[in-house]
Amino acid sequence: MKSLPKLWKWRLAQHLEIRWWKNYLKSKDKDTYYQWKKSYWNDFIQRTSSYAPLRPGMKILDAGCGPAGLFTVLTQQQVTAVDPLLPDYQKQLPHFEPGDYPHTRFINLPLEVFVEPGSFDQVYCVNVINHVNDPAAVIENLACCLIQGGIMVLSVDAHKRKWLKKIFQWIPGDVLHPHQQDLNQYVKWLTQAGFRILKTDKLKSEAIFDYWLILAEKR
Repeated sequence: MKSLPKLWKWRLAQHLEIRWWKNYLKSKDKDTYYQWKKSYWNDFIQRTSSYAPLRPGMKILDAGCGPAGLFTVLTQQQVTAVDPLLPDYQKQLPHFEPGDYPHTRFINLPLEVFVEPGSFDQVYCVNVINHVNDPAAVIENLACCLIQGGIMVLSVDAHKRKWLKKIFQWIPGDVLHPHQQDLNQYVKWLTQAGFRILKTDKLKSEAIFDYWLILAEKR
């Protein structure tokens, strides 16, 4: 059996992503949801603050921001939020209105295309890298976007068992995530892109995946 073409899998995942958001948010009050999400992000920022402290005026890239990314709480920073589904979120999700976030510059592009060399102090790529079409290329682009010594904050579901990883790579049992990798592969891509790994932290463990936080510095 041949694996599905990578681009086909990514396009399917993008189509299902917007459907997932519509179903997830359909019964949620906008204000209540965003209040919960902001609390989640503030806790996340606190967890990463030892390696990625935030200061007013910093230039931050929210890579693969979704409709409720870190841009919702980074009101004192200069935030650029990039996602290829931004027009779909705005059109199909009444919860998402870019005008609610005047401090944020929204850009509708795939992360394989977006590059602004040396423009950001920190990059956040949270639960995104296994959703893209080409993870290695995206990590290289994000490295390019950072200043020297800039910090990458990346989180991702990673396989716990090699044999299950191989099965998921061949059979599309997890269509929302076109890439099925273990932690070592993500660390390898980061290292190859010129990052020094500062810390890896297991945030959650489930039957098939562990959810990892990776903090890395651009060398």
